[in-house]
Amino acid sequence: PPVGFELLYQPDVVRLYLSILTESQNFNTLEAAAGALQNLSAGNWTWSTYIRATVRKERGLPVLVELLQSDSDKVVRAVSIALRNLSMDRRNKDLIGSYAMGELVRNLPSRQQRSAKNLEEDTVVAVLNTIHEIITDSSENARSLIQTQGIQKLVAISKSSQSPRETKAASHILQMIWSYKELRNALQKDGWNKSHFQVKILN
Repeated sequence: PPVGFELLYQPDVVRLYLSILTESQNFNTLEAAAGALQNLSAGNWTWSTYIRATVRKERGLPVLVELLQSDSDKVVRAVSIALRNLSMDRRNKDLIGSYAMGELVRNLPSRQQRSAKNLEEDTVVAVLNTIHEIITDSSENARSLIQTQGIQKLVAISKSSQSPRETKAASHILQMIWSYKELRNALQKDGWNKSHFQVKILN
């Protein structure tokens, strides 16, 4: 039987957090529960690997993806980071790329406005970092990003954001997309060229 910290890494605990995320209407509670899953799924050790698979098996990914629609900045941030950690599992990455990309892109600011929710810098950076993790080693997920009109927003952020952190995160994603040679024809047909993706990143 599990003892000590091992008690945190049991299916019953995952089910408990997912139940809270499904049923609670309190933004602070949702942020805390998403943050707990975020912490449990972080890193490369055995228990984290187990948690990432357990969340998928307990049908937790759709619950988290739906919470990307939350009006709470802190909930969107915690959920985004949780999805980033969960996508370290290859099967999760494929699923998140298929079903979460549209919601992630909707949370990014456009040229005209920060975003419909006016998310804080930390949250926008968290969303960008999650997108980067999802498209890493997955040209198919990068294709999903293109299909959700994400390139327009990323180029706008990389060129006009007042936040160096947002600019840097968006530029990393653009460079990753351009590295997939099989996507370049589709990108060029949409009017993009190498200069849009090879953005100089300032440290």
